[in-house]
Amino acid sequence: MTTTGPARTPDIDFDPAALQRFLAQRFGGSADPFRMSRIGGGQSNPTYFVDFGDRRMVLRKQPNGEILRGAHAIDREYRVLEALIATDVPVPRPILYHADADLLGTPFYLMERLEGRVFHDCALPELAPAERRGIYLGMVEALAKLHAIRPQDVGLADFGRPGSYFERQIARWSKQLAASPGDPVPALARVEAWLRENLPADDGMVAIAHGDFRLGNLLFHPEEPLVMGILDWELSTLGHPLADLGFCCMPWHTAPDEYGGILGLDHAGLGIPSRREFVAHYQAHAVPTAPLARFHVAFALFRFAVIFVGIADRARAGNAASADAARLGPLAGRFAGRALEVIETTDW
Repeated sequence: MTTTGPARTPDIDFDPAALQRFLAQRFGGSADPFRMSRIGGGQSNPTYFVDFGDRRMVLRKQPNGEILRGAHAIDREYRVLEALIATDVPVPRPILYHADADLLGTPFYLMERLEGRVFHDCALPELAPAERRGIYLGMVEALAKLHAIRPQDVGLADFGRPGSYFERQIARWSKQLAASPGDPVPALARVEAWLRENLPADDGMVAIAHGDFRLGNLLFHPEEPLVMGILDWELSTLGHPLADLGFCCMPWHTAPDEYGGILGLDHAGLGIPSRREFVAHYQAHAVPTAPLARFHVAFALFRFAVIFVGIADRARAGNAASADAARLGPLAGRFAGRALEVIETTDW
């Protein structure tokens, strides 16, 4: 039987032996093997694969160090997984939530580990054209399934404030931007002002909004274009479904070196649907909503730009979840510029 687990390393910012003892007390049985490894790619909450005996799990925790109030709310992540596991929305099965920070330095939770494919490059270079099309359509079908769930039916009626979603979100991200100690991004101020001036009337639509619904946060079946698990629910809340849909459309408006966008590529030749076809496929599967407008995509680009500002701030503070966080910080200005392009384009 394994008596020692992995040692603390720069990738593991807590004592693995403490986790091993906790799991032994919680689950009992054989702890052989006990293995841990850090999952790269995430920019916020540190995430690890954990093998404990025959249990294959994923652990997510808050980052060490000072964090903004309300940020890295892994208790909310766990709650939404518990609420959705009994629906047809594809999510990993939650296992346990541990609120006491004494064990690992921060609260954490465990969920089942699913085996499948994750794609971070929206051009999907490893796939054939027909497969690329299937992945995009499978992605938007999973989003439609999420938005079809009535929050009150799964115990999430109080998961956020219904109504005035975009107004409140603009205020929230503007406040976070103003609190950044980094250099100002002038283009972001222009986008913020446009969003406030062009805020659509509240139509009363309320859904469970993922908040970061993109290709890199989806786990696909090993062989089929089917989403097996929607991951990273840190930004989820009650919101407007068009916020998620607008966020999904960002790759059509960002370049390959801007977090893996597809702007400028031959979409038809690659087998990737156009943005209009992608949106039409969502509308064919989703609860009826208002049309997607340039406001929704500009808002998504603005919000993601502010997220990149936060990533740069955490990199400077030394508590970013990813080693390449400093490289991503400059994308704030580029995403702000892309938002201005959406605002100013005549082709919508």
